Amino acid sequence: MGLLNIIRRMHLRQKLSIREIARLTGVSRNTVTKHLAANTIEPKFATPERQSKIDPFAEKLAGWLKTEAGKSRKQKRTMKQLHADLVTLGFTGSYARVAAFARRWKADRQREQQTTGRGTFVPLHFDPGEAFQFDWSEDFAVLGGERTKLQMAHIKLSHSRAFLLRAYPLQTHEMLFDAHWHAFRVFGGVPGRGIYDNMRTAVDRVGRGKERQVNMRFLAMTNHYVYEPEFCNPAAGWVEPASRHRFETAGEGGKSRRTFEIPATRCCKGCRTSQIWPH
Repeated sequence: MGLLNIIRRMHLRQKLSIREIARLTGVSRNTVTKHLAANTIEPKFATPERQSKIDPFAEKLAGWLKTEAGKSRKQKRTMKQLHADLVTLGFTGSYARVAAFARRWKADRQREQQTTGRGTFVPLHFDPGEAFQFDWSEDFAVLGGERTKLQMAHIKLSHSRAFLLRAYPLQTHEMLFDAHWHAFRVFGGVPGRGIYDNMRTAVDRVGRGKERQVNMRFLAMTNHYVYEPEFCNPAAGWVEPASRHRFETAGEGGKSRRTFEIPATRCCKGCRTSQIWPH
């Protein structure tokens, strides 16, 4: 799916020939022609992998590992002891599976500790039409006499700072896609890149550095609009904090709330949530 997105961007945005695309991507010209002729943008979901023997015990083992991490070296249980304790609970897998799970858990915990609280960073300078930025925040409105929590979609052009706000009841893929459709309609086009935080509707798993396991439904949307998704790299020292120039729930989100949403908006239950604020 990622290769298909790259091929479409090269052909539709960069206007490269099939021969040049084949040279840059390392695939045959017939493969490039087939992808472009099919005009496919929807992902084909792979068959789910068979459940591992350790999956039913993953939450329990992760809890044990977290508890053991807070103990002194002499008080900690060894991996063999943890494996034996799991066996008493019905685990039938090998010691190697438990040890591999522990290694992954420790690596993920170490990356989380290295990046927590250090901010999210993106470049400061953008050319016209180069990029837009997207983020969510939470706010409240009075609907039918009841105080209701809403999810605010913030879409902002990186160069001109022009922005769009839309309110939704949830942060689902359907809401995400609708916000993008309205943003591109209002802006009159689609920039070349979209900059995102590592939100769950876009990223299934955050790896090392810029390694991301991108959600297939989100990737299908970027393929449809032919733009490149880019995700903020936590703790990158060569750029400034995103809160300086991007919508943040405690920064620009608060500014937009003071500008458009005070006093608390009142609306009847029959009104569409996304029409509460001007855009």
